Amino acid sequence: MRVLFITSIYPSEHKPAAGVFHQTQADSLQELGVKVDVVCPVPYTPKFLGVINKRYQEYLNQPLHYKRAGIDIYRPRFLAYPGQLKWSQPHKRFAAAVDRAIKENDLEFDVIHAHLAMPAGGAAAIIAKKYNKPYVLTLHGSDVNVYPHYSKGAMEAFRFAVRNAEEVIAVSGALAGETERLTGVKPRVLAIGIDMERFKGEALEKENKRELRQQLNLPPDKKLLLYIGRLVEEKGMRELSQTMDELDDRFRLVLVGDGPLSEMLTSNNKIIQVGVVPNELVKEYLQASDIFVLPSYNEGMPTVIIEAMALRVPVLSSNVGGIPELFDEFKNLLIEPKSDKQIRESVLDYIDKGKYSPSTIEFFYEKVTRLYDVTFNSSKLIDLYKSLNNLK
Repeated sequence: MRVLFITSIYPSEHKPAAGVFHQTQADSLQELGVKVDVVCPVPYTPKFLGVINKRYQEYLNQPLHYKRAGIDIYRPRFLAYPGQLKWSQPHKRFAAAVDRAIKENDLEFDVIHAHLAMPAGGAAAIIAKKYNKPYVLTLHGSDVNVYPHYSKGAMEAFRFAVRNAEEVIAVSGALAGETERLTGVKPRVLAIGIDMERFKGEALEKENKRELRQQLNLPPDKKLLLYIGRLVEEKGMRELSQTMDELDDRFRLVLVGDGPLSEMLTSNNKIIQVGVVPNELVKEYLQASDIFVLPSYNEGMPTVIIEAMALRVPVLSSNVGGIPELFDEFKNLLIEPKSDKQIRESVLDYIDKGKYSPSTIEFFYEKVTRLYDVTFNSSKLIDLYKSLNNLK
């Protein structure tokens, strides 16, 4: 079985955390005997944009081809424009880059699997038709909840990607429901999951946690709140900063990631920014924390919450997207987005009142280890691939 992954984000030496959940699935499939090739086109922009915004210059530093965990990654260039997902849908240009990588590298495949509807999904629909291969689309969150609502053209591009897929997968039930409402297509629900062999484990004893914090250069005696992800407004960064202003000096917030609000957040002396870290270090930062926080305005099914739960780390998160499906009978622990008051009160409830009890921690641990193991979920995905190719 040979699968061609098409995506707009995938880890590299320059961006080790970008689309790491795509790599998690690709690695798992390969370990189960599926040959995976990844095509992740790189935006090519006029040189003057590299002067205006260094992000565009960083794109061009990506190699055209490299291997990661034994998987071949191809990064052909495609012409891109700032804000194109709002006004100039790039899936045709994206598809042309994918097609070029296929031809130049003699890639063979039985199934196309695209991650994110825009632009990868639309491009995959074009490639699938040209090569007469089945096309599977996985929807993750922002490609349903955010991008389609930018413009009429964006909604048309989203519907094109979804309606032309042979099979559509959503990583949460909430995402599947919203997709059906917008397109009339009902996706099957299948989360990517995490590598349980690497993440599941016991909470660290106090002395071991202290040693780990020293290794990570974190305050050993503070109550540490941890956030991992993009430092952007829609992830609740402003509310988190306000929360830290209002919490007492026992608390510090550790931010793992980067983004446009990084500079604004440096003014808060209770916030520690460590930048982007290799995925291998995510586990250590989670184990070193007292609470993992994710006060997003919208989400699909955040992998990092599953990782925290598998490590028995308390999670404080917004009542959005697929997150309530994880919390199940403990939905009362969730907060509403855009409320620093609720974040603050919940932090104090967790730390001072024991609201996130040991039995709650065990409930979440048992749930995620049973339902969100990447190997188990990848085996279901392989069955789907085989059914599309009439294989046994």
